[in-house]
Amino acid sequence: MPEERSPIISFSHADIGGGGLTVIHDLNLDIRPGEFLYLLGKVGTGKTSIIKAIIADNPIKRGNASVLGFDLRKITQKEIPMLRRKMGVVFQDFQLLMDRNIEENLRFVLEATGWKDKGKKERRIIEVLDAVGMTGKMHKMPHQLSGGEQQRICIARALLNNPEIILADEPTANLDSETANGIMLLLKKLNEELDTAILLVTHNRRLCEDFPAKMMICENETCHELESAREIDFEIL
Repeated sequence: MPEERSPIISFSHADIGGGGLTVIHDLNLDIRPGEFLYLLGKVGTGKTSIIKAIIADNPIKRGNASVLGFDLRKITQKEIPMLRRKMGVVFQDFQLLMDRNIEENLRFVLEATGWKDKGKKERRIIEVLDAVGMTGKMHKMPHQLSGGEQQRICIARALLNNPEIILADEPTANLDSETANGIMLLLKKLNEELDTAILLVTHNRRLCEDFPAKMMICENETCHELESAREIDFEIL
């Protein structure tokens, strides 16, 4: 039996703040390299607050929390950009820059995160577009792409700095079921082939059933693991 790897994200009895309040109490969560995890819960139950805590945007008010080698109770403002470069984030509303093409969108992120060498930037852009099957779209403007294609570009953007984990916040919410299925297949492929951990927020029962993985649910100001999707009343999510 292979030895269990150490967590890259670990919360222990952590209280998470948000808006001056404690929004999640006593969170215990470990995410290991290459793990795929769903984060479920109704609107307002703290899912986004957990994501914000992971990127050091929400405070840890009690307990312990470490992310990618950084202690979130002690992290400094100077260290936060270094933490965020070690992870990728995928949003449901894409957040692409609409006034520049796909290549320019990706180059902007590389330059913003310290890449200097022109050749290395060009090679990395081609590598991530190839990983998501979008090399033929690099000179297109975002509005020329379908929703599914834009989301693939967002995943490519998240991969630019070789992240140890991708945080995906409802990445299929604005997509039809066939396109959503394609995005999930892509995320699973990246998870398995690159050993990139995935934390995915979703309300979609079918995704949880078709692509089974560890599940956590936020409710009553707490977040805990579920044994199976059958335990969830998806109608209320």
